[in-house]
Amino acid sequence: MSDHDRDHGLRACRATTAPAATVLENREVARGTFLLRVAVPEIARRILPGQFVMVRGPGEGSDDPLLGRPFALYDVHRDAADEPVAIDVVYVVIGRGTAALSRRRPGDRVDVWGPLGNGFGPAPGPGAVVFVAGGIGQTPFLALGREWLGRAVYGDQPRDVGAPVSSATLLYGVRSADLLAGVADFQRAGIDVEIATDDGSAGRRGFVTTLLEEWLRADARPSKVVACGPPPMLAAAAGLARTHGVACDVSLENHMACGFGACFSCVAPILQDDGRPDLRRVCVEGPVFPAERVDWSRPAH
Repeated sequence: MSDHDRDHGLRACRATTAPAATVLENREVARGTFLLRVAVPEIARRILPGQFVMVRGPGEGSDDPLLGRPFALYDVHRDAADEPVAIDVVYVVIGRGTAALSRRRPGDRVDVWGPLGNGFGPAPGPGAVVFVAGGIGQTPFLALGREWLGRAVYGDQPRDVGAPVSSATLLYGVRSADLLAGVADFQRAGIDVEIATDDGSAGRRGFVTTLLEEWLRADARPSKVVACGPPPMLAAAAGLARTHGVACDVSLENHMACGFGACFSCVAPILQDDGRPDLRRVCVEGPVFPAERVDWSRPAH
């Protein structure tokens, strides 16, 4: 990318205006992990599982912080009349921006723009699906599981999401039990949860990909695997799915500055029809890609 393109992208980021939204809820759901609910009826009506929003919590001045943070849709909140009025996102405090966001209280205002990116495709049809999550990678799968199980509808336009799947299971890996977030939400949605922790404090001790390998070796293999998490985990999950002949999609978590393709900060090497990799913007062409299209030999951007 040229310096001109980068400068243009940063200027576009600075020029972005986003509607201020009211915080309805912002509570800690695991160690350093928060669920944020914001009143954004227009976004709530349109957003699809797998899409994301950019959120910026105003600080001392209008440009503090300058850039927003990308958060995947966790779920849509509906009012008593069953109208979509708000969205939930789940985030981990990892820097100054998310630390400031964690201090927002109900009634405070934050900037939110979206929906952004492309969501997940239709359900793969009757059969089992397995979601593989590492760290905060579970967040896109609550809405997706509810949609694929036929228990919720998202978006303001009717779309073909396919026949409901017969079952959905979340394989969820974290470092320790105190980092598990939202397990009960998935269980209430009818999604089974299997846990792996690095220290053995909950579920199976070890990597979440070990759980995935057991699923793929079983006689009744899943019809599809969908993964989200750190790049090494995604690469391992993609490799296992390929070895066992099971379709796999991944939701990439590349760093994003603008969310709409102007800054080119989130590019990933995606294989084209001729087999050669080309850089694609995760915020625009993704974040969801078929696993076999990602060039896992190249380091994440």
